Order: sequence, then structure tokens, then C-alpha cells
Amino acid sequence: MLVEERRWLSAEEFNEALSLCQVLPGPNIVNMAVCIGTRFRGALGAFAAVMGLMCAPFAIVLVLGALFTHYGGLPTISAVFRGISAAAAGLIVAMGIKMAASPRLRSPMAVFALAAFVGVGLVRLPLGVFLLVAVPASVAAAAWRSR
Repeated sequence: MLVEERRWLSAEEFNEALSLCQVLPGPNIVNMAVCIGTRFRGALGAFAAVMGLMCAPFAIVLVLGALFTHYGGLPTISAVFRGISAAAAGLIVAMGIKMAASPRLRSPMAVFALAAFVGVGLVRLPLGVFLLVAVPASVAAAAWRSR
């Protein structure tokens, strides 16, 4: 929309901004809102862009939470939320299957992702302890593999 419909940015400018936003910590879309808002209206533009991006979903979640708190005990509402939960779980499983088919996960380095899932997710090792071992091992493996 920024490039093709509104023509606020060229394709090159968009790619540069997106590259920067992917390196920065935090959600890419929020980083992009800050970047675009700052570019056009400075700090006030960044604030307006983030508020415009976050306020509507926040309000929707608040309303849904209030409705669920008040009406969640009704069998019909409970059934609706169970259906939504099943659909969300299905989408997550579908995304996992799609990601598993990625060439990146067929790499020998994917063993570290599998180890993280087993260690932290199944065995319940503390994340910090796991990372103290996994990070140096994965960095060493990547260095060895690149030679």
C-alpha cells in the first residue's frame, strides 16, 4: 500500500526501511510504523502511526474480553470460543507444517531448533540454562560449517 497505492515510498525506500525494521528489536510492523511515521511527521508522526496501528486491535480485544467475562458462562458463547480456539490451533499447526517444509529446516543446523523444542518445550529445561549451552554450540557449528 505504501509503495503501489499511496506512492509514499519508492520500492527501494520501502526495502531499505523494511531491512532496518527487521534488524531492530520488536515486531517488524510496529518498527515500520515508527519508521514511516518519523519520516513524514517526526516524533508526533511516529506516535500517531503506532497508535493508529495498535488502538483498534486493543479496543477489539478489550471488548471481546469484557463480553467473554460477562457472557462466557453461556453454553452458546462457550461453544463459539471452543470453535475459535480449534480454528486458531489449526492455523498454528498449518503454519508449523508449512515452516517444516522450508529448505531452511532441512539444513543440518535445524538440529538446534529441534534441540530447543525438546529441551525447553518437552523436558522443561530453563531457557537461560539451555541458551548457555546451545548458543556457543550453534555458533561453533555455524563457524565450522562455513569453512
